[in-house]
This record gives sequence, C-alpha cells and structure tokens, in this order.
Amino acid sequence: MGVSESPAVEVEDLRMAYGATVAVDRLSLTVDRGTITAVLGPNGAGKTTTLETCEGYRAAQSGSVRVLGFDPQRQRRDLLPRIGVMLQDGGAWSGVRAVEMLRHVAALHANPLEVPMLVDRLGLASCGRTPYRRLSGGQQQRLKLALAVVGRPELVFVDEPTAGMDPQARRTTWELLQELRTDGVTVVLTTHYMDEAERLADRVHVIDHGRMVASGRPEELTRSGTSTIKLVVTEPFPPTAPASLQAALGAGTEVQAVGAHSLLITGPADAGTLAKVSAWCEENGVLPESLTLGQRTLEDVFLQLTGRELAP
Repeated sequence: MGVSESPAVEVEDLRMAYGATVAVDRLSLTVDRGTITAVLGPNGAGKTTTLETCEGYRAAQSGSVRVLGFDPQRQRRDLLPRIGVMLQDGGAWSGVRAVEMLRHVAALHANPLEVPMLVDRLGLASCGRTPYRRLSGGQQQRLKLALAVVGRPELVFVDEPTAGMDPQARRTTWELLQELRTDGVTVVLTTHYMDEAERLADRVHVIDHGRMVASGRPEELTRSGTSTIKLVVTEPFPPTAPASLQAALGAGTEVQAVGAHSLLITGPADAGTLAKVSAWCEENGVLPESLTLGQRTLEDVFLQLTGRELAP
C-alpha cells in the first residue's frame, strides 16, 4: 500500500506514560481518508495525548504513529504543510487583529483558500479588526478553525470546534466541516457535544483509561435492538440501587448509575419493563421525578461504556 493509499492516521500499540501514570495503554486506531472521525473520551481518557502525538507535539514512547504515511516526528517537515491543527488553547497572538492573523497564515502557504471567503463563511467580518484577546469565545473558535483550514490541508485536527458558539455559528461550522469532507479532506474531531459527533462523524472511536472501548459508525454503536429508560429521582439513590433494580428486572437488562439522581436502564423498554421499574420504585420508597423512554443515543452508549458523562 502506497503513501497515498494508506489510512490518513494509523496508530498501533501506542503507549504513553508519565511517571507511574499510564495515559495511553497500547492503543490502536485508524482514520480513513476523506472521512470525519470523532475521537471521544472523558477527561483524562488519553485522547488529547494520542492526538498530540499524531500532530507531532509529542514523541511516541512505544508503538507507532503514521499520519498521511509519515512519521510525525521524524518526517515533520514533510508532514506539516499537509495538515491543519485547530487547538483548543493558543494558536494566535493575543494582540493581533483577527483578519490580519488569518492573512498572515494564508501567506505562509503555497495555495491557500481565499481569505475573504473564509471571513464571510465564518462570520469574522464584524470582528476582523478586533484584537484576538478581545474576541468572544465563539469568535476565537471561528478564527482558530479558519487558521487550521486556510492552507488547504489534506488532514485537519479540530479540537472542540464549536465550543462557545451560538446555534447559527455552530451550524455554519458543521456545514464547513462537511464541505471539507466532500472535497476529500480528512477531519479528526474531538468534541464534548455528543449530538455534534452523531451528526458529523462517519466513524467514532471511544477511548477510556487510555484504551479503545468502542469503535464504529454512529448507527452501529447505537443500533442494538434495545431501548433506554432514564429514571430521575428527587433524592439521591443509595449505592445499592443499581444492583437492586437489576435484580428486579432480571436478565437482558442493564442498569447503570448516571450521577447520584438518575439510573440508565438499557434493554427491552416494553410495558413489562416499565411496570417492573414502577413497582421497584414503590417497594423502595423512591419518588420518580421523571421516567424517560427512548432509543439509544451516542450519549447513552458513551455512558454505558465509560460510566461517565462527557463534560468539558
């Protein structure tokens, strides 16, 4: 397989440790070219370390990383012109004006996108003469995205691209990322918005404790022939509640605590299951605040896999 035919990103048995803390534990993943791939994980899961290794900011301690067929450390000079990186923090000088910064970065590339087009698409015209440090959080995010894509990269890493944006700017950003994919650009996305991952991603990798815990298309991960019931109560559940409700429901149903006031029940969400949940609440003196029935979402899958909510 030649460089042009290889996956955009190949990570094999990557291990990264800092003292006694193992951040990435023999992780393997691939990103196909021309796709949007979401890498999700709770804080401390190892996703940031993994992606910073792919971007060349860290050297792999063991295992291997290839990006567009290149070693991001040893062949960094060859790789950098072909990738774009949208950082969550940094990436712009605090005193520089937004459009001046974008024009400067565009001038560093051989065949950049048209700056006026990006300014218009990402709504930067109204703040183009504003110093970076005075931009709102959403405006800073839009400028960072423009800086990442202005050089026409083959692969772009975007970290929390819509954090702090209003709904309209968020939709515009989604459209731009989808257009990049249509043009053959590979997008690697990290986000704390599960609806964003479900809407945009062709494939999702879920990482927890430095390991891959699930990988697949969003519809594959959410399609299981099961539904969910979310039970929210007014008073915190006792620690024994999940096991107690699990015993009452029997085999084929999984009960998981989601915070102190809610339980997620995954399984056949039929009338019989609802009746058993109601009976268990009555027998245990539990006062439900809400009982919500629905199909599994990517957020449900994430909670089931990690036991934690995906929070910033």
